[in-house]
Amino acid sequence: MDTQTLISVGMILLTFILYVGIAIYTRSKETSEFYVASRGIPPLWNGMAIGGDWMSAASFIGMAGTVMVMGYDGLPYIMGWTGGFLLLTFLLAPQLRKYGRFTVPEFIGDRFESNAARLIGAIATVIISFTYLIGQLSGSGVVIGRLFSIPTWSGVLLGVVVIAIYATLGGMKGVTWTQVAQYIILITAYIIPILFMSLQLTGNPLPWLSYGNVINEIGVIDRELGLTEYFAPFAESDRSQFLALLFTLMVGTSALPHVIVRFYTVSTMKAARWSGFWAILFIGILYLSAPAYAAFSRFILMTQVAGQPIDQLPGWVDRWVDTGLLAVADEDGDGILDWEEIAVSEDMVVMATPEIADLGMFVIGLVAAGAMAAALSTAGGLLITISSSFAHDIYYRLIRPDASDQTRLKAGRLAILLATIAAGLLALDPPGVITQIVAWAFGIAGGTFFPVLFLGVWWKRMNKQGAIAGMSVGLATTLTYIFLAMGGTTILGIQDTGAGLISVPVNFLVCIIVSLLTPAPAQHLQDDVIDLRYPEQMTYKDGEVWIKEDEEQA
Repeated sequence: MDTQTLISVGMILLTFILYVGIAIYTRSKETSEFYVASRGIPPLWNGMAIGGDWMSAASFIGMAGTVMVMGYDGLPYIMGWTGGFLLLTFLLAPQLRKYGRFTVPEFIGDRFESNAARLIGAIATVIISFTYLIGQLSGSGVVIGRLFSIPTWSGVLLGVVVIAIYATLGGMKGVTWTQVAQYIILITAYIIPILFMSLQLTGNPLPWLSYGNVINEIGVIDRELGLTEYFAPFAESDRSQFLALLFTLMVGTSALPHVIVRFYTVSTMKAARWSGFWAILFIGILYLSAPAYAAFSRFILMTQVAGQPIDQLPGWVDRWVDTGLLAVADEDGDGILDWEEIAVSEDMVVMATPEIADLGMFVIGLVAAGAMAAALSTAGGLLITISSSFAHDIYYRLIRPDASDQTRLKAGRLAILLATIAAGLLALDPPGVITQIVAWAFGIAGGTFFPVLFLGVWWKRMNKQGAIAGMSVGLATTLTYIFLAMGGTTILGIQDTGAGLISVPVNFLVCIIVSLLTPAPAQHLQDDVIDLRYPEQMTYKDGEVWIKEDEEQA
């Protein structure tokens, strides 16, 4: 094992020890701690935890790589994810927090007074979270695979072990504080390389101001090579796919169960709104940096790797070829590696660029630790969501309502263990690249939950028949379209990653039509919906708004 590998492994192991230590120190002893951290997380720290939970392997490892490979056409990931957080923060999160439940399926079940709706919601939550989890474990495989120059599936196994330990021990309380630490590590690991690359390439240490000049130079190189320019819109995808992906990611973001549940960990509606503000701020730091990372990576590859003799390539090339994420071949036999002869996977760009740019062993190790932090932080939140859907929504609310706290905790921890193992097995041979797998999860979340949550909060006429029909049809439509699109059957050129544009409107129509054709919900349920629109110190009852503190009529 060389010095670089030792440093990277050492930094990763130190962070693993930190995560497990936090989980042990904050170990959950009650169900409220396990599922919602006793609703006691301050908004600032919750916003940072949301940032850690949100910035998964797809954001850390895959997003900049996607923008590097696709150019302008990779931007829906940044715009869709950011827009989705605005929808969630302003339209859903405060209202869902005021309703005071533990999970999304529990809100759906109680809002519509339907165990059938609760069960469908719980099953959909498991499907969404499980799909997303596969992407995170694939990300851990990329990191470990590079460190040991082995196939990426080998690294999945280590990720499975670490995640299972700290998520099982800590529950939501432990995962929250672990995610705070993981955010600090991953954002530091993401920013430092582009600061050095910006200084190295432009003489300006602020990449957000300098990368525009690099993009212009890339455009010149593209024209010289006869390529479609990097920043030309709709070069790698058509307009319909661009908009479909943007829409899918936006509505999926605002309906992801593992993100919504983070807003349940604060004490009030106001704290939920502030959590959203801090989350957008912390997430924005990475999202504003990803285009710069992509531009610098592409420029370095085009100017320092392409055009070199095939037998004089640097040592990092062989190491990345061994992982299966890079392919180089002198197809024209001229002894020179042309740009068109380099096949780069989106999943290797962030991990490889510090090495390609020769930024030093510490920076390379830091990026490896940051990538693992990104993958593990999201995986922890997903596992808690899967656990709560099974142990709380299905086992406790539907099967054994008399189960004790300790029995429910055991069921939740068992669910985490089994879900980690199952997702790890599937991640050994993932069905797509990380950003693609994650986009499927967003499509399923948006297609299944967004219309039901939005109408459940803002339309008092929405009833259980509409919710059940909408979720069932939305889930079936999303899954069907994903499989058909992967087989080559599409509508208007919309690929599998844009399935939400097909399923969300269908879900909305089904919810509205079925609700209007069936009896209106009970009056107290309609009053509950109106009550959600008022601040927490106010309540709606008897057709009027009241101040809670002194019960004076407002």
